[in-house]
Amino acid sequence: MQFKNAIVRIPCKNMVEGLSSVGLGKPDHKLALKQHGNYVEALQECELDVRVLPADEAYPDSVFVEDTALLTPGLAIIANPGAASRQGEIPSMEETVRTFYDHVEYIQAPGTLEAGDVMMAGSHYFIGISERTNADGANQLISILEKHGMSGSVVEISGMLHLKSGVSYLENNNMLMIEPLMHHQAFHAYQQITVPGKESYAANSVWINDTVLVPSGYPETMKKIQDAGYETIVLDMSEFRKLDGGLSCLSLRF
Repeated sequence: MQFKNAIVRIPCKNMVEGLSSVGLGKPDHKLALKQHGNYVEALQECELDVRVLPADEAYPDSVFVEDTALLTPGLAIIANPGAASRQGEIPSMEETVRTFYDHVEYIQAPGTLEAGDVMMAGSHYFIGISERTNADGANQLISILEKHGMSGSVVEISGMLHLKSGVSYLENNNMLMIEPLMHHQAFHAYQQITVPGKESYAANSVWINDTVLVPSGYPETMKKIQDAGYETIVLDMSEFRKLDGGLSCLSLRF
């Protein structure tokens, strides 16, 4: 797998009103802008051509572009977010996605799906059933994937916002995961890199072209990733964590 492009959106000032369940306070917008700029530079360092979309003050969570679409090789699927406050983000993202893709499909209500619940492992896609993604949305996605020669399967999750809050595929048959997922049947075929309980946020690390982006402040997880043979880039995510956001949430990579 080789990524060539990424789509990101600049954090809006209204992000301070974004959805949150973690109780870490409101984000500092100026610091978030700096952290986002460093994130874009990291994507470029990984040899991605980055499309930077302007801030959208109408949607506080719009910086988390990953949830709006699933971009596969040759096919884009426009999501239907389970958070009602985020559904208005879809039209502008669809417009952007169509500048890259000729083939676009859609998740339709009453199905809901946020792509933070979708983890790509080769041509197979694991789909978490969460508060934001329901069984109907997951089944629609599986049907779309199968129609285009790919596959998908459902993973029941609990105690996390999205599937990729707890597990990330780092290519080379390596799966980075939190301890509660270690014995999950869905992942038994993969080499597991276990994230210590106190560093669970670092399970949302991102493989991009043989480099792994890792959130700062999680030295045990970073060492495990490096010991597995990966180059790493460490990024401060403090302001996005306040909104339940992780590294993968900030971009669409394809």
